[in-house]
Amino acid sequence: MLNVAGEVLYVGKAKNLRKRLSSYFRASGLTTKTMALVGRIHEIEVTVTASEREALLLEQNLIKQYKPPYNILLRDDKSYPYIYLSTDHEHPRLSIHRGRKTGKGQYFGPYPSAAAVRESLSWLQKVFRVRQCEDSYYKGRSRPCLQYQIGRCSAPCVGIVSDKEYAVDVNYTELFLKGKSSDIQADLANQMERHAAALEFEQAADLRDRIAHLQQVQSTQCIEGETGDMDILGGVMDGGQVCIQLVCVRGGRVLGSRSYFPKSQLEEPLAMQIEAFVAQHYLIGSGASDIPREIISNIMLDDSDLLAASLTEQAGRQVSLSHKVRSNRAKWQNLALTAAEQNLKNRLASSASSLKRFKALQAVLGLEELPERLECFDISHSSGEATVASCVVFDGNGPLKSDYRKMNIDGIAPGDDYAAMYQALSRRYTRVKAGEVLMPDILFIDGGKGQLTQAKTVMAELGINNLLMVGVAKGSDRRAGLEILIRGDDGREISLPDNSPALHLVQHIRDESHRFAITGHKARRDKTRRQSTLEGIPGVGAKRRRELLRYFGGLQGVKQAGVEDLRRVPGISEKIALQIYEDLRSA
Repeated sequence: MLNVAGEVLYVGKAKNLRKRLSSYFRASGLTTKTMALVGRIHEIEVTVTASEREALLLEQNLIKQYKPPYNILLRDDKSYPYIYLSTDHEHPRLSIHRGRKTGKGQYFGPYPSAAAVRESLSWLQKVFRVRQCEDSYYKGRSRPCLQYQIGRCSAPCVGIVSDKEYAVDVNYTELFLKGKSSDIQADLANQMERHAAALEFEQAADLRDRIAHLQQVQSTQCIEGETGDMDILGGVMDGGQVCIQLVCVRGGRVLGSRSYFPKSQLEEPLAMQIEAFVAQHYLIGSGASDIPREIISNIMLDDSDLLAASLTEQAGRQVSLSHKVRSNRAKWQNLALTAAEQNLKNRLASSASSLKRFKALQAVLGLEELPERLECFDISHSSGEATVASCVVFDGNGPLKSDYRKMNIDGIAPGDDYAAMYQALSRRYTRVKAGEVLMPDILFIDGGKGQLTQAKTVMAELGINNLLMVGVAKGSDRRAGLEILIRGDDGREISLPDNSPALHLVQHIRDESHRFAITGHKARRDKTRRQSTLEGIPGVGAKRRRELLRYFGGLQGVKQAGVEDLRRVPGISEKIALQIYEDLRSA
């Protein structure tokens, strides 16, 4: 379904198009949101496929490509994270991995989130002490690092642990990640008894602590007697919003869980929303190893047979979908459902609080309508170095991070915040005026009258006259709660009590813009400081840099060389030699 501009509004599949379309075009019984969709439809395109499975895959591909506003959409489409155990090294390492599995070694997972991977890696460091440092860091060690000192690595880099002992720890790690912790526990118990009998009590105590850690993780992550790879989905709907809780179980062990809040404009029933989640989450962009052997939901899905057949075909093995389960699977199902209910309740409470803050801001600024989109700009630099501007966006649900933007500021005097603000706003609102970016209801500027004047100048030059601009100036002693709001239209200054919900909203968006600007500035500054002086010279690529450094033995030798010396380097012409010489002298 397309609007008059040819933009995709909605994508859907159906075995019977007449029935499906007639449900939208009928005289009565339509919801308000469905009527809004129908009112915008200008054209309907139809593609006929050979089977239902092809239609399902085409639907998901089109949804991912066009992101239609009236379809159920998932925000996150990153690949699953895995734990990677390298095997092409004398001392294998553990690390988090996303993307294609090209390295030699074993991949364990998938995990529902990077946080779940980091939690597992932290626990493995304490118990098995397999290194997790980069190979470049490992090669440069001449003494143990801090990870050894705090008992999280056995320091194979400097030979404190023998290769044989390290291989045992690697083997234990592999067994644990395969879900065979009971085998490890039995082996460790036998070793502990042998050490105790030989009066080697320190070694026995260390093994006892490892066994205790294993028992602890088994009690928190495993349900006794249950094995298998499965994902459990708990879906709940309340207040017009949906939460789907995904619990990942591999080898009978809960790897972690994650909450998803699908966006839907048409108020589809919960079963349809879970079906859309399964299709988008597993069918598009997932590898065969990302799809579990069983998916359990808390309600029956109408298209479960079609989804199971499609997942089976993609995975190359049998994949089942079920909702009626017993015993331990029912416990996991209840766990997912309880988590979904609690997380949705928290989100609704947060949304209510956000609405209260927006209404308070509306009253404070005397606006006729409730603002829906807020933007805030801030500037960050270190004594004029690596200046970065940030633009953060808030809507009724809070931070809208997909619309955040960072801008590198160049061509200004170092430390000139006014010029930096002018450049950032000019670049941003040129795009806003062209219709490439949505116009906010309120533009906040982190700063006083000087920064606000720059914003007013930019808007006047661009001919934007209907935008409310507000400066957020720090109080007399720069303490939180004493901020002063300065309106750009009449210059009125507004002081709010420190318990004002409107002030809390302004502080939130101001602090977020400050954090985002500092993050961007640090990244740019660190990149510049890590960058070789040769990298900024036109015509000097990676190959020529390598030849220069090899010929002169390092950067210092290149800096001391004359033009004739530089010409002797293979691949360096007289013109490039002169360019290198002049750039290094000017630097």
